[in-house]
Amino acid sequence: MAHESIRSQRGVVAAPHLAAAEAGGEVLKEGGNAIEAAVAAASTIVAAYPHMNHIGGDGFWVLREPSGRVRYIEACGFAGARATRAFYREQGLERVPERGPLAALTVPGAVGGWVLALEAAKANGGRMPLARLLEPAIARARAGYPVSKSLAWRFTTERGASIEAPGFAETFLPGGKAPKLGEKLPAGKLADTFEHLARAGLDDFYRGDIGREIAADLERIGSPVVRADLERYRAVRRTPLVLPDRGGILYNSPPPTPGLVSLLILGIFERLGVREAESYEHVHAIVEATKRAFRIRDRVVTDFERLPRDPLDFLTPDALNGEAGAIDMQCAAPWPEPAGKGDTVWLGAADRSGLAVSYIQSLYFEFGSGCVLPKTGVVMQNRGCSFSLMPGALNALEPGRRPPHTLSPALAERGDGRTMAYGTMGGEGQPQTQAALFTRHVDFGVPLGEAIDRPRWILGRTWGSSVTNLRLEAGFRDEVAGRLRQAGHDVQVLAETHSEVMGHAGAVVLHRDGTLEAAHDPRSDGGAVAV
Repeated sequence: MAHESIRSQRGVVAAPHLAAAEAGGEVLKEGGNAIEAAVAAASTIVAAYPHMNHIGGDGFWVLREPSGRVRYIEACGFAGARATRAFYREQGLERVPERGPLAALTVPGAVGGWVLALEAAKANGGRMPLARLLEPAIARARAGYPVSKSLAWRFTTERGASIEAPGFAETFLPGGKAPKLGEKLPAGKLADTFEHLARAGLDDFYRGDIGREIAADLERIGSPVVRADLERYRAVRRTPLVLPDRGGILYNSPPPTPGLVSLLILGIFERLGVREAESYEHVHAIVEATKRAFRIRDRVVTDFERLPRDPLDFLTPDALNGEAGAIDMQCAAPWPEPAGKGDTVWLGAADRSGLAVSYIQSLYFEFGSGCVLPKTGVVMQNRGCSFSLMPGALNALEPGRRPPHTLSPALAERGDGRTMAYGTMGGEGQPQTQAALFTRHVDFGVPLGEAIDRPRWILGRTWGSSVTNLRLEAGFRDEVAGRLRQAGHDVQVLAETHSEVMGHAGAVVLHRDGTLEAAHDPRSDGGAVAV
């Protein structure tokens, strides 16, 4: 039976852990708006999915207001003051490590994004106290991290149990062993941190007592992030990327995120004349569009304030026609194997006022740097390991510079009056899964829940994997894989019908008649809640 969406006239929340969706749903039930519900869900999921996201990570928001205005919040931390190329060279390193204190080289941005999101919530009638929004996260952190299906899966590979970083084993490997489904893992001081933020305000994370404790722990373990870095950090508002498309408008996040990639894939796909979902043409067209979009990404996507080109240059009709014209619908282009990874959560919410939220929050790799700070319980991200130590590189490491991301929350307005907020986790699979979900639901009319449920594919790397070929879940017609191989794709058909490798997708939709719809991925531990 296909995974079904839920509907409401009042409010909906979708998240990859049911506890987060329920926390947001309770806020809506008590009169909060969709942004407040999203903050409650975002804080709760920190204490439910610590391998995927944490307050030591980053976040990005696309918000659609009842007026129809779409806003974007970039909550991406920059490299610390001591994070210089010379510093890493002095350690004898040719590249930034993936784990440990030297991987924890960027300021956590997520909480700064919550600050701006709650300002937007207030401007749209929100009145919920911060303490109420953080209440579910506090309770869950106090009880400890529940070992979910997704968390337990991380320890079935060699990566989870082999992480060596300060505080990791004490938190995630009780007794030196991989945790089992249903266990409770200690969250350390995380509940105390949330309680303090509830009293003192979120700004305290950077410029108050919590910021002081974070800085002290980072100095103790040898991270290049110092207290002055935390004190000067603030999330920023930017203009979202926009692409008129299919009788509507697509919105996504600007660099340093790959929102440009997501828009390129959909803009190119629209020009290729595909008529059937899950057909050879459907998969081949998106895969080939992905290859072309990744090549542009590798030339363009960097810190927003250091862009070599305007991303909009690549979204003009002429540019998209040129990219589509370069695709051979019968033959696969060579695959250069770019190296992206990532663990992430996407969550969304919508309410009857017309407010819609697409939000994504991440540590980058599973468990990020692996460093767990003892005084606050914060798990630090490793987003900065995507910097290069080569001075001429597009994303060369420099203090104050923002690293390239794999995160991109999406939102679309349709000509029929629908607004759709959607997204996923899954490294390089994120823009591909966005495209699969969007084209199924919008182009081919597949119901929302079924569009998420149906078999998916991924080209390139994702969390816990060095595989870069084209992987298909079980469930496609036999001739699809056969034709893809004939076209020159290196195809692997997975045994699973709902593989963790394919990420956790979700969506919320506002319909013209006021109906709100939501669905989340059966591949996750999450779900959707309606009030």
